[in-house]
Amino acid sequence: MINKQLNEIGLDDLNSLIKSSVLEGKTIEYKEKLPGNSDTDRKEFLADISSFANTSGGDLVFGIASEKGLPKEIVGLEISNVDAEKLKYEEIVRNGLEPKINFTIHTVPITSNKFILIFRMNKSWLGPHRVIYKGHDKFYGRNSAGKYPLDTGELKIAFNLSETLNEKVSRFKAGRIIQLAAGNTPLPFYGHGKIVLHLVPIESFSPESRVDLNSIIKDLAKLEPIYSYGWSNRINLEGVLSYTIGKNTKSHTYVQLYRNGIIEAVEGLILTPGDDKKFIPSITYERELIKYLDKYLNVLRGLNVNPPLTVFLTFIGVKGFKMAVDPSRIMFEEHYEIDRDILELPEALLDSYDIDPRDVLKPMFDLIWNACGYERSLNFDDKGNWIAK
Repeated sequence: MINKQLNEIGLDDLNSLIKSSVLEGKTIEYKEKLPGNSDTDRKEFLADISSFANTSGGDLVFGIASEKGLPKEIVGLEISNVDAEKLKYEEIVRNGLEPKINFTIHTVPITSNKFILIFRMNKSWLGPHRVIYKGHDKFYGRNSAGKYPLDTGELKIAFNLSETLNEKVSRFKAGRIIQLAAGNTPLPFYGHGKIVLHLVPIESFSPESRVDLNSIIKDLAKLEPIYSYGWSNRINLEGVLSYTIGKNTKSHTYVQLYRNGIIEAVEGLILTPGDDKKFIPSITYERELIKYLDKYLNVLRGLNVNPPLTVFLTFIGVKGFKMAVDPSRIMFEEHYEIDRDILELPEALLDSYDIDPRDVLKPMFDLIWNACGYERSLNFDDKGNWIAK
């Protein structure tokens, strides 16, 4: 894999591959031409793509001539419509592999109509992925010699690894909710009900996972706690913590960025009861979660944490709470209280950062409203647009 952010790779970097004689191997392969339209060419292309995702990730570079694995010359690809070409191969990959993989295509211009196309695949934690094009039905991995079909033993290991990582994600979240429900927070905390948002990258539990926190330490303003207007930061054993300080030196909101890329955000003011009444402010909580999920996804993107990641939303200490709604917006006056102390919502699995946080959270919001006796969140229209004012 070229040791650079994909969107920053330019012609000088490609020339450097030739000058340094960077040999093809486990994480990089060169192709002089794009695959043709024959079934054989497409199966070969899909085998290459999946082999990177099933192993360590890597770059498949089109437009460079090679000899015995060594890059020799930048020849480029004559492409009249780059966007259409990218869409073509995105569709081939989308329909030719199972399960789907996360990959990115980057173009490097050589002349006005010649380009290099780089397909970058991250190591996938949702695999193994198989080629299903035209009934091919095979799994591929990679080593220093290139791609090869996975044998039964290797497949078993790959499936077990995927299952184990997903189990670790679920166990982490369950353990943190138990701790938070017991009041074990990283600093003194006040508030009755708690809103808990977890972003858990699957790769966080891989032995190979390493996240460099230096960029966020140098720009701590990016790590903003939910429902805050000013906050403090500190480095702690787990990673980086941002928090507010209020009454009696207690906090009402914090966000913990763990060293393995997990984000835990907890807010305890929005759900504070008043005048012996327990209400969920129906617009405020949705607005804040939409805003901060977007912020935290951008934090992880900036730290080069790879998808997929799991998003969990949990309410703690909410038994007896009702949804606060303008009476003019509902048909019936009486709706019921939440009947349990911990409200755990089904998680969302994100395989890309290019997603609207409202789309991620809407199914969770609907279930919170369901718990209060409503058919769905009244803050979305029939088309799924967030319309609360």
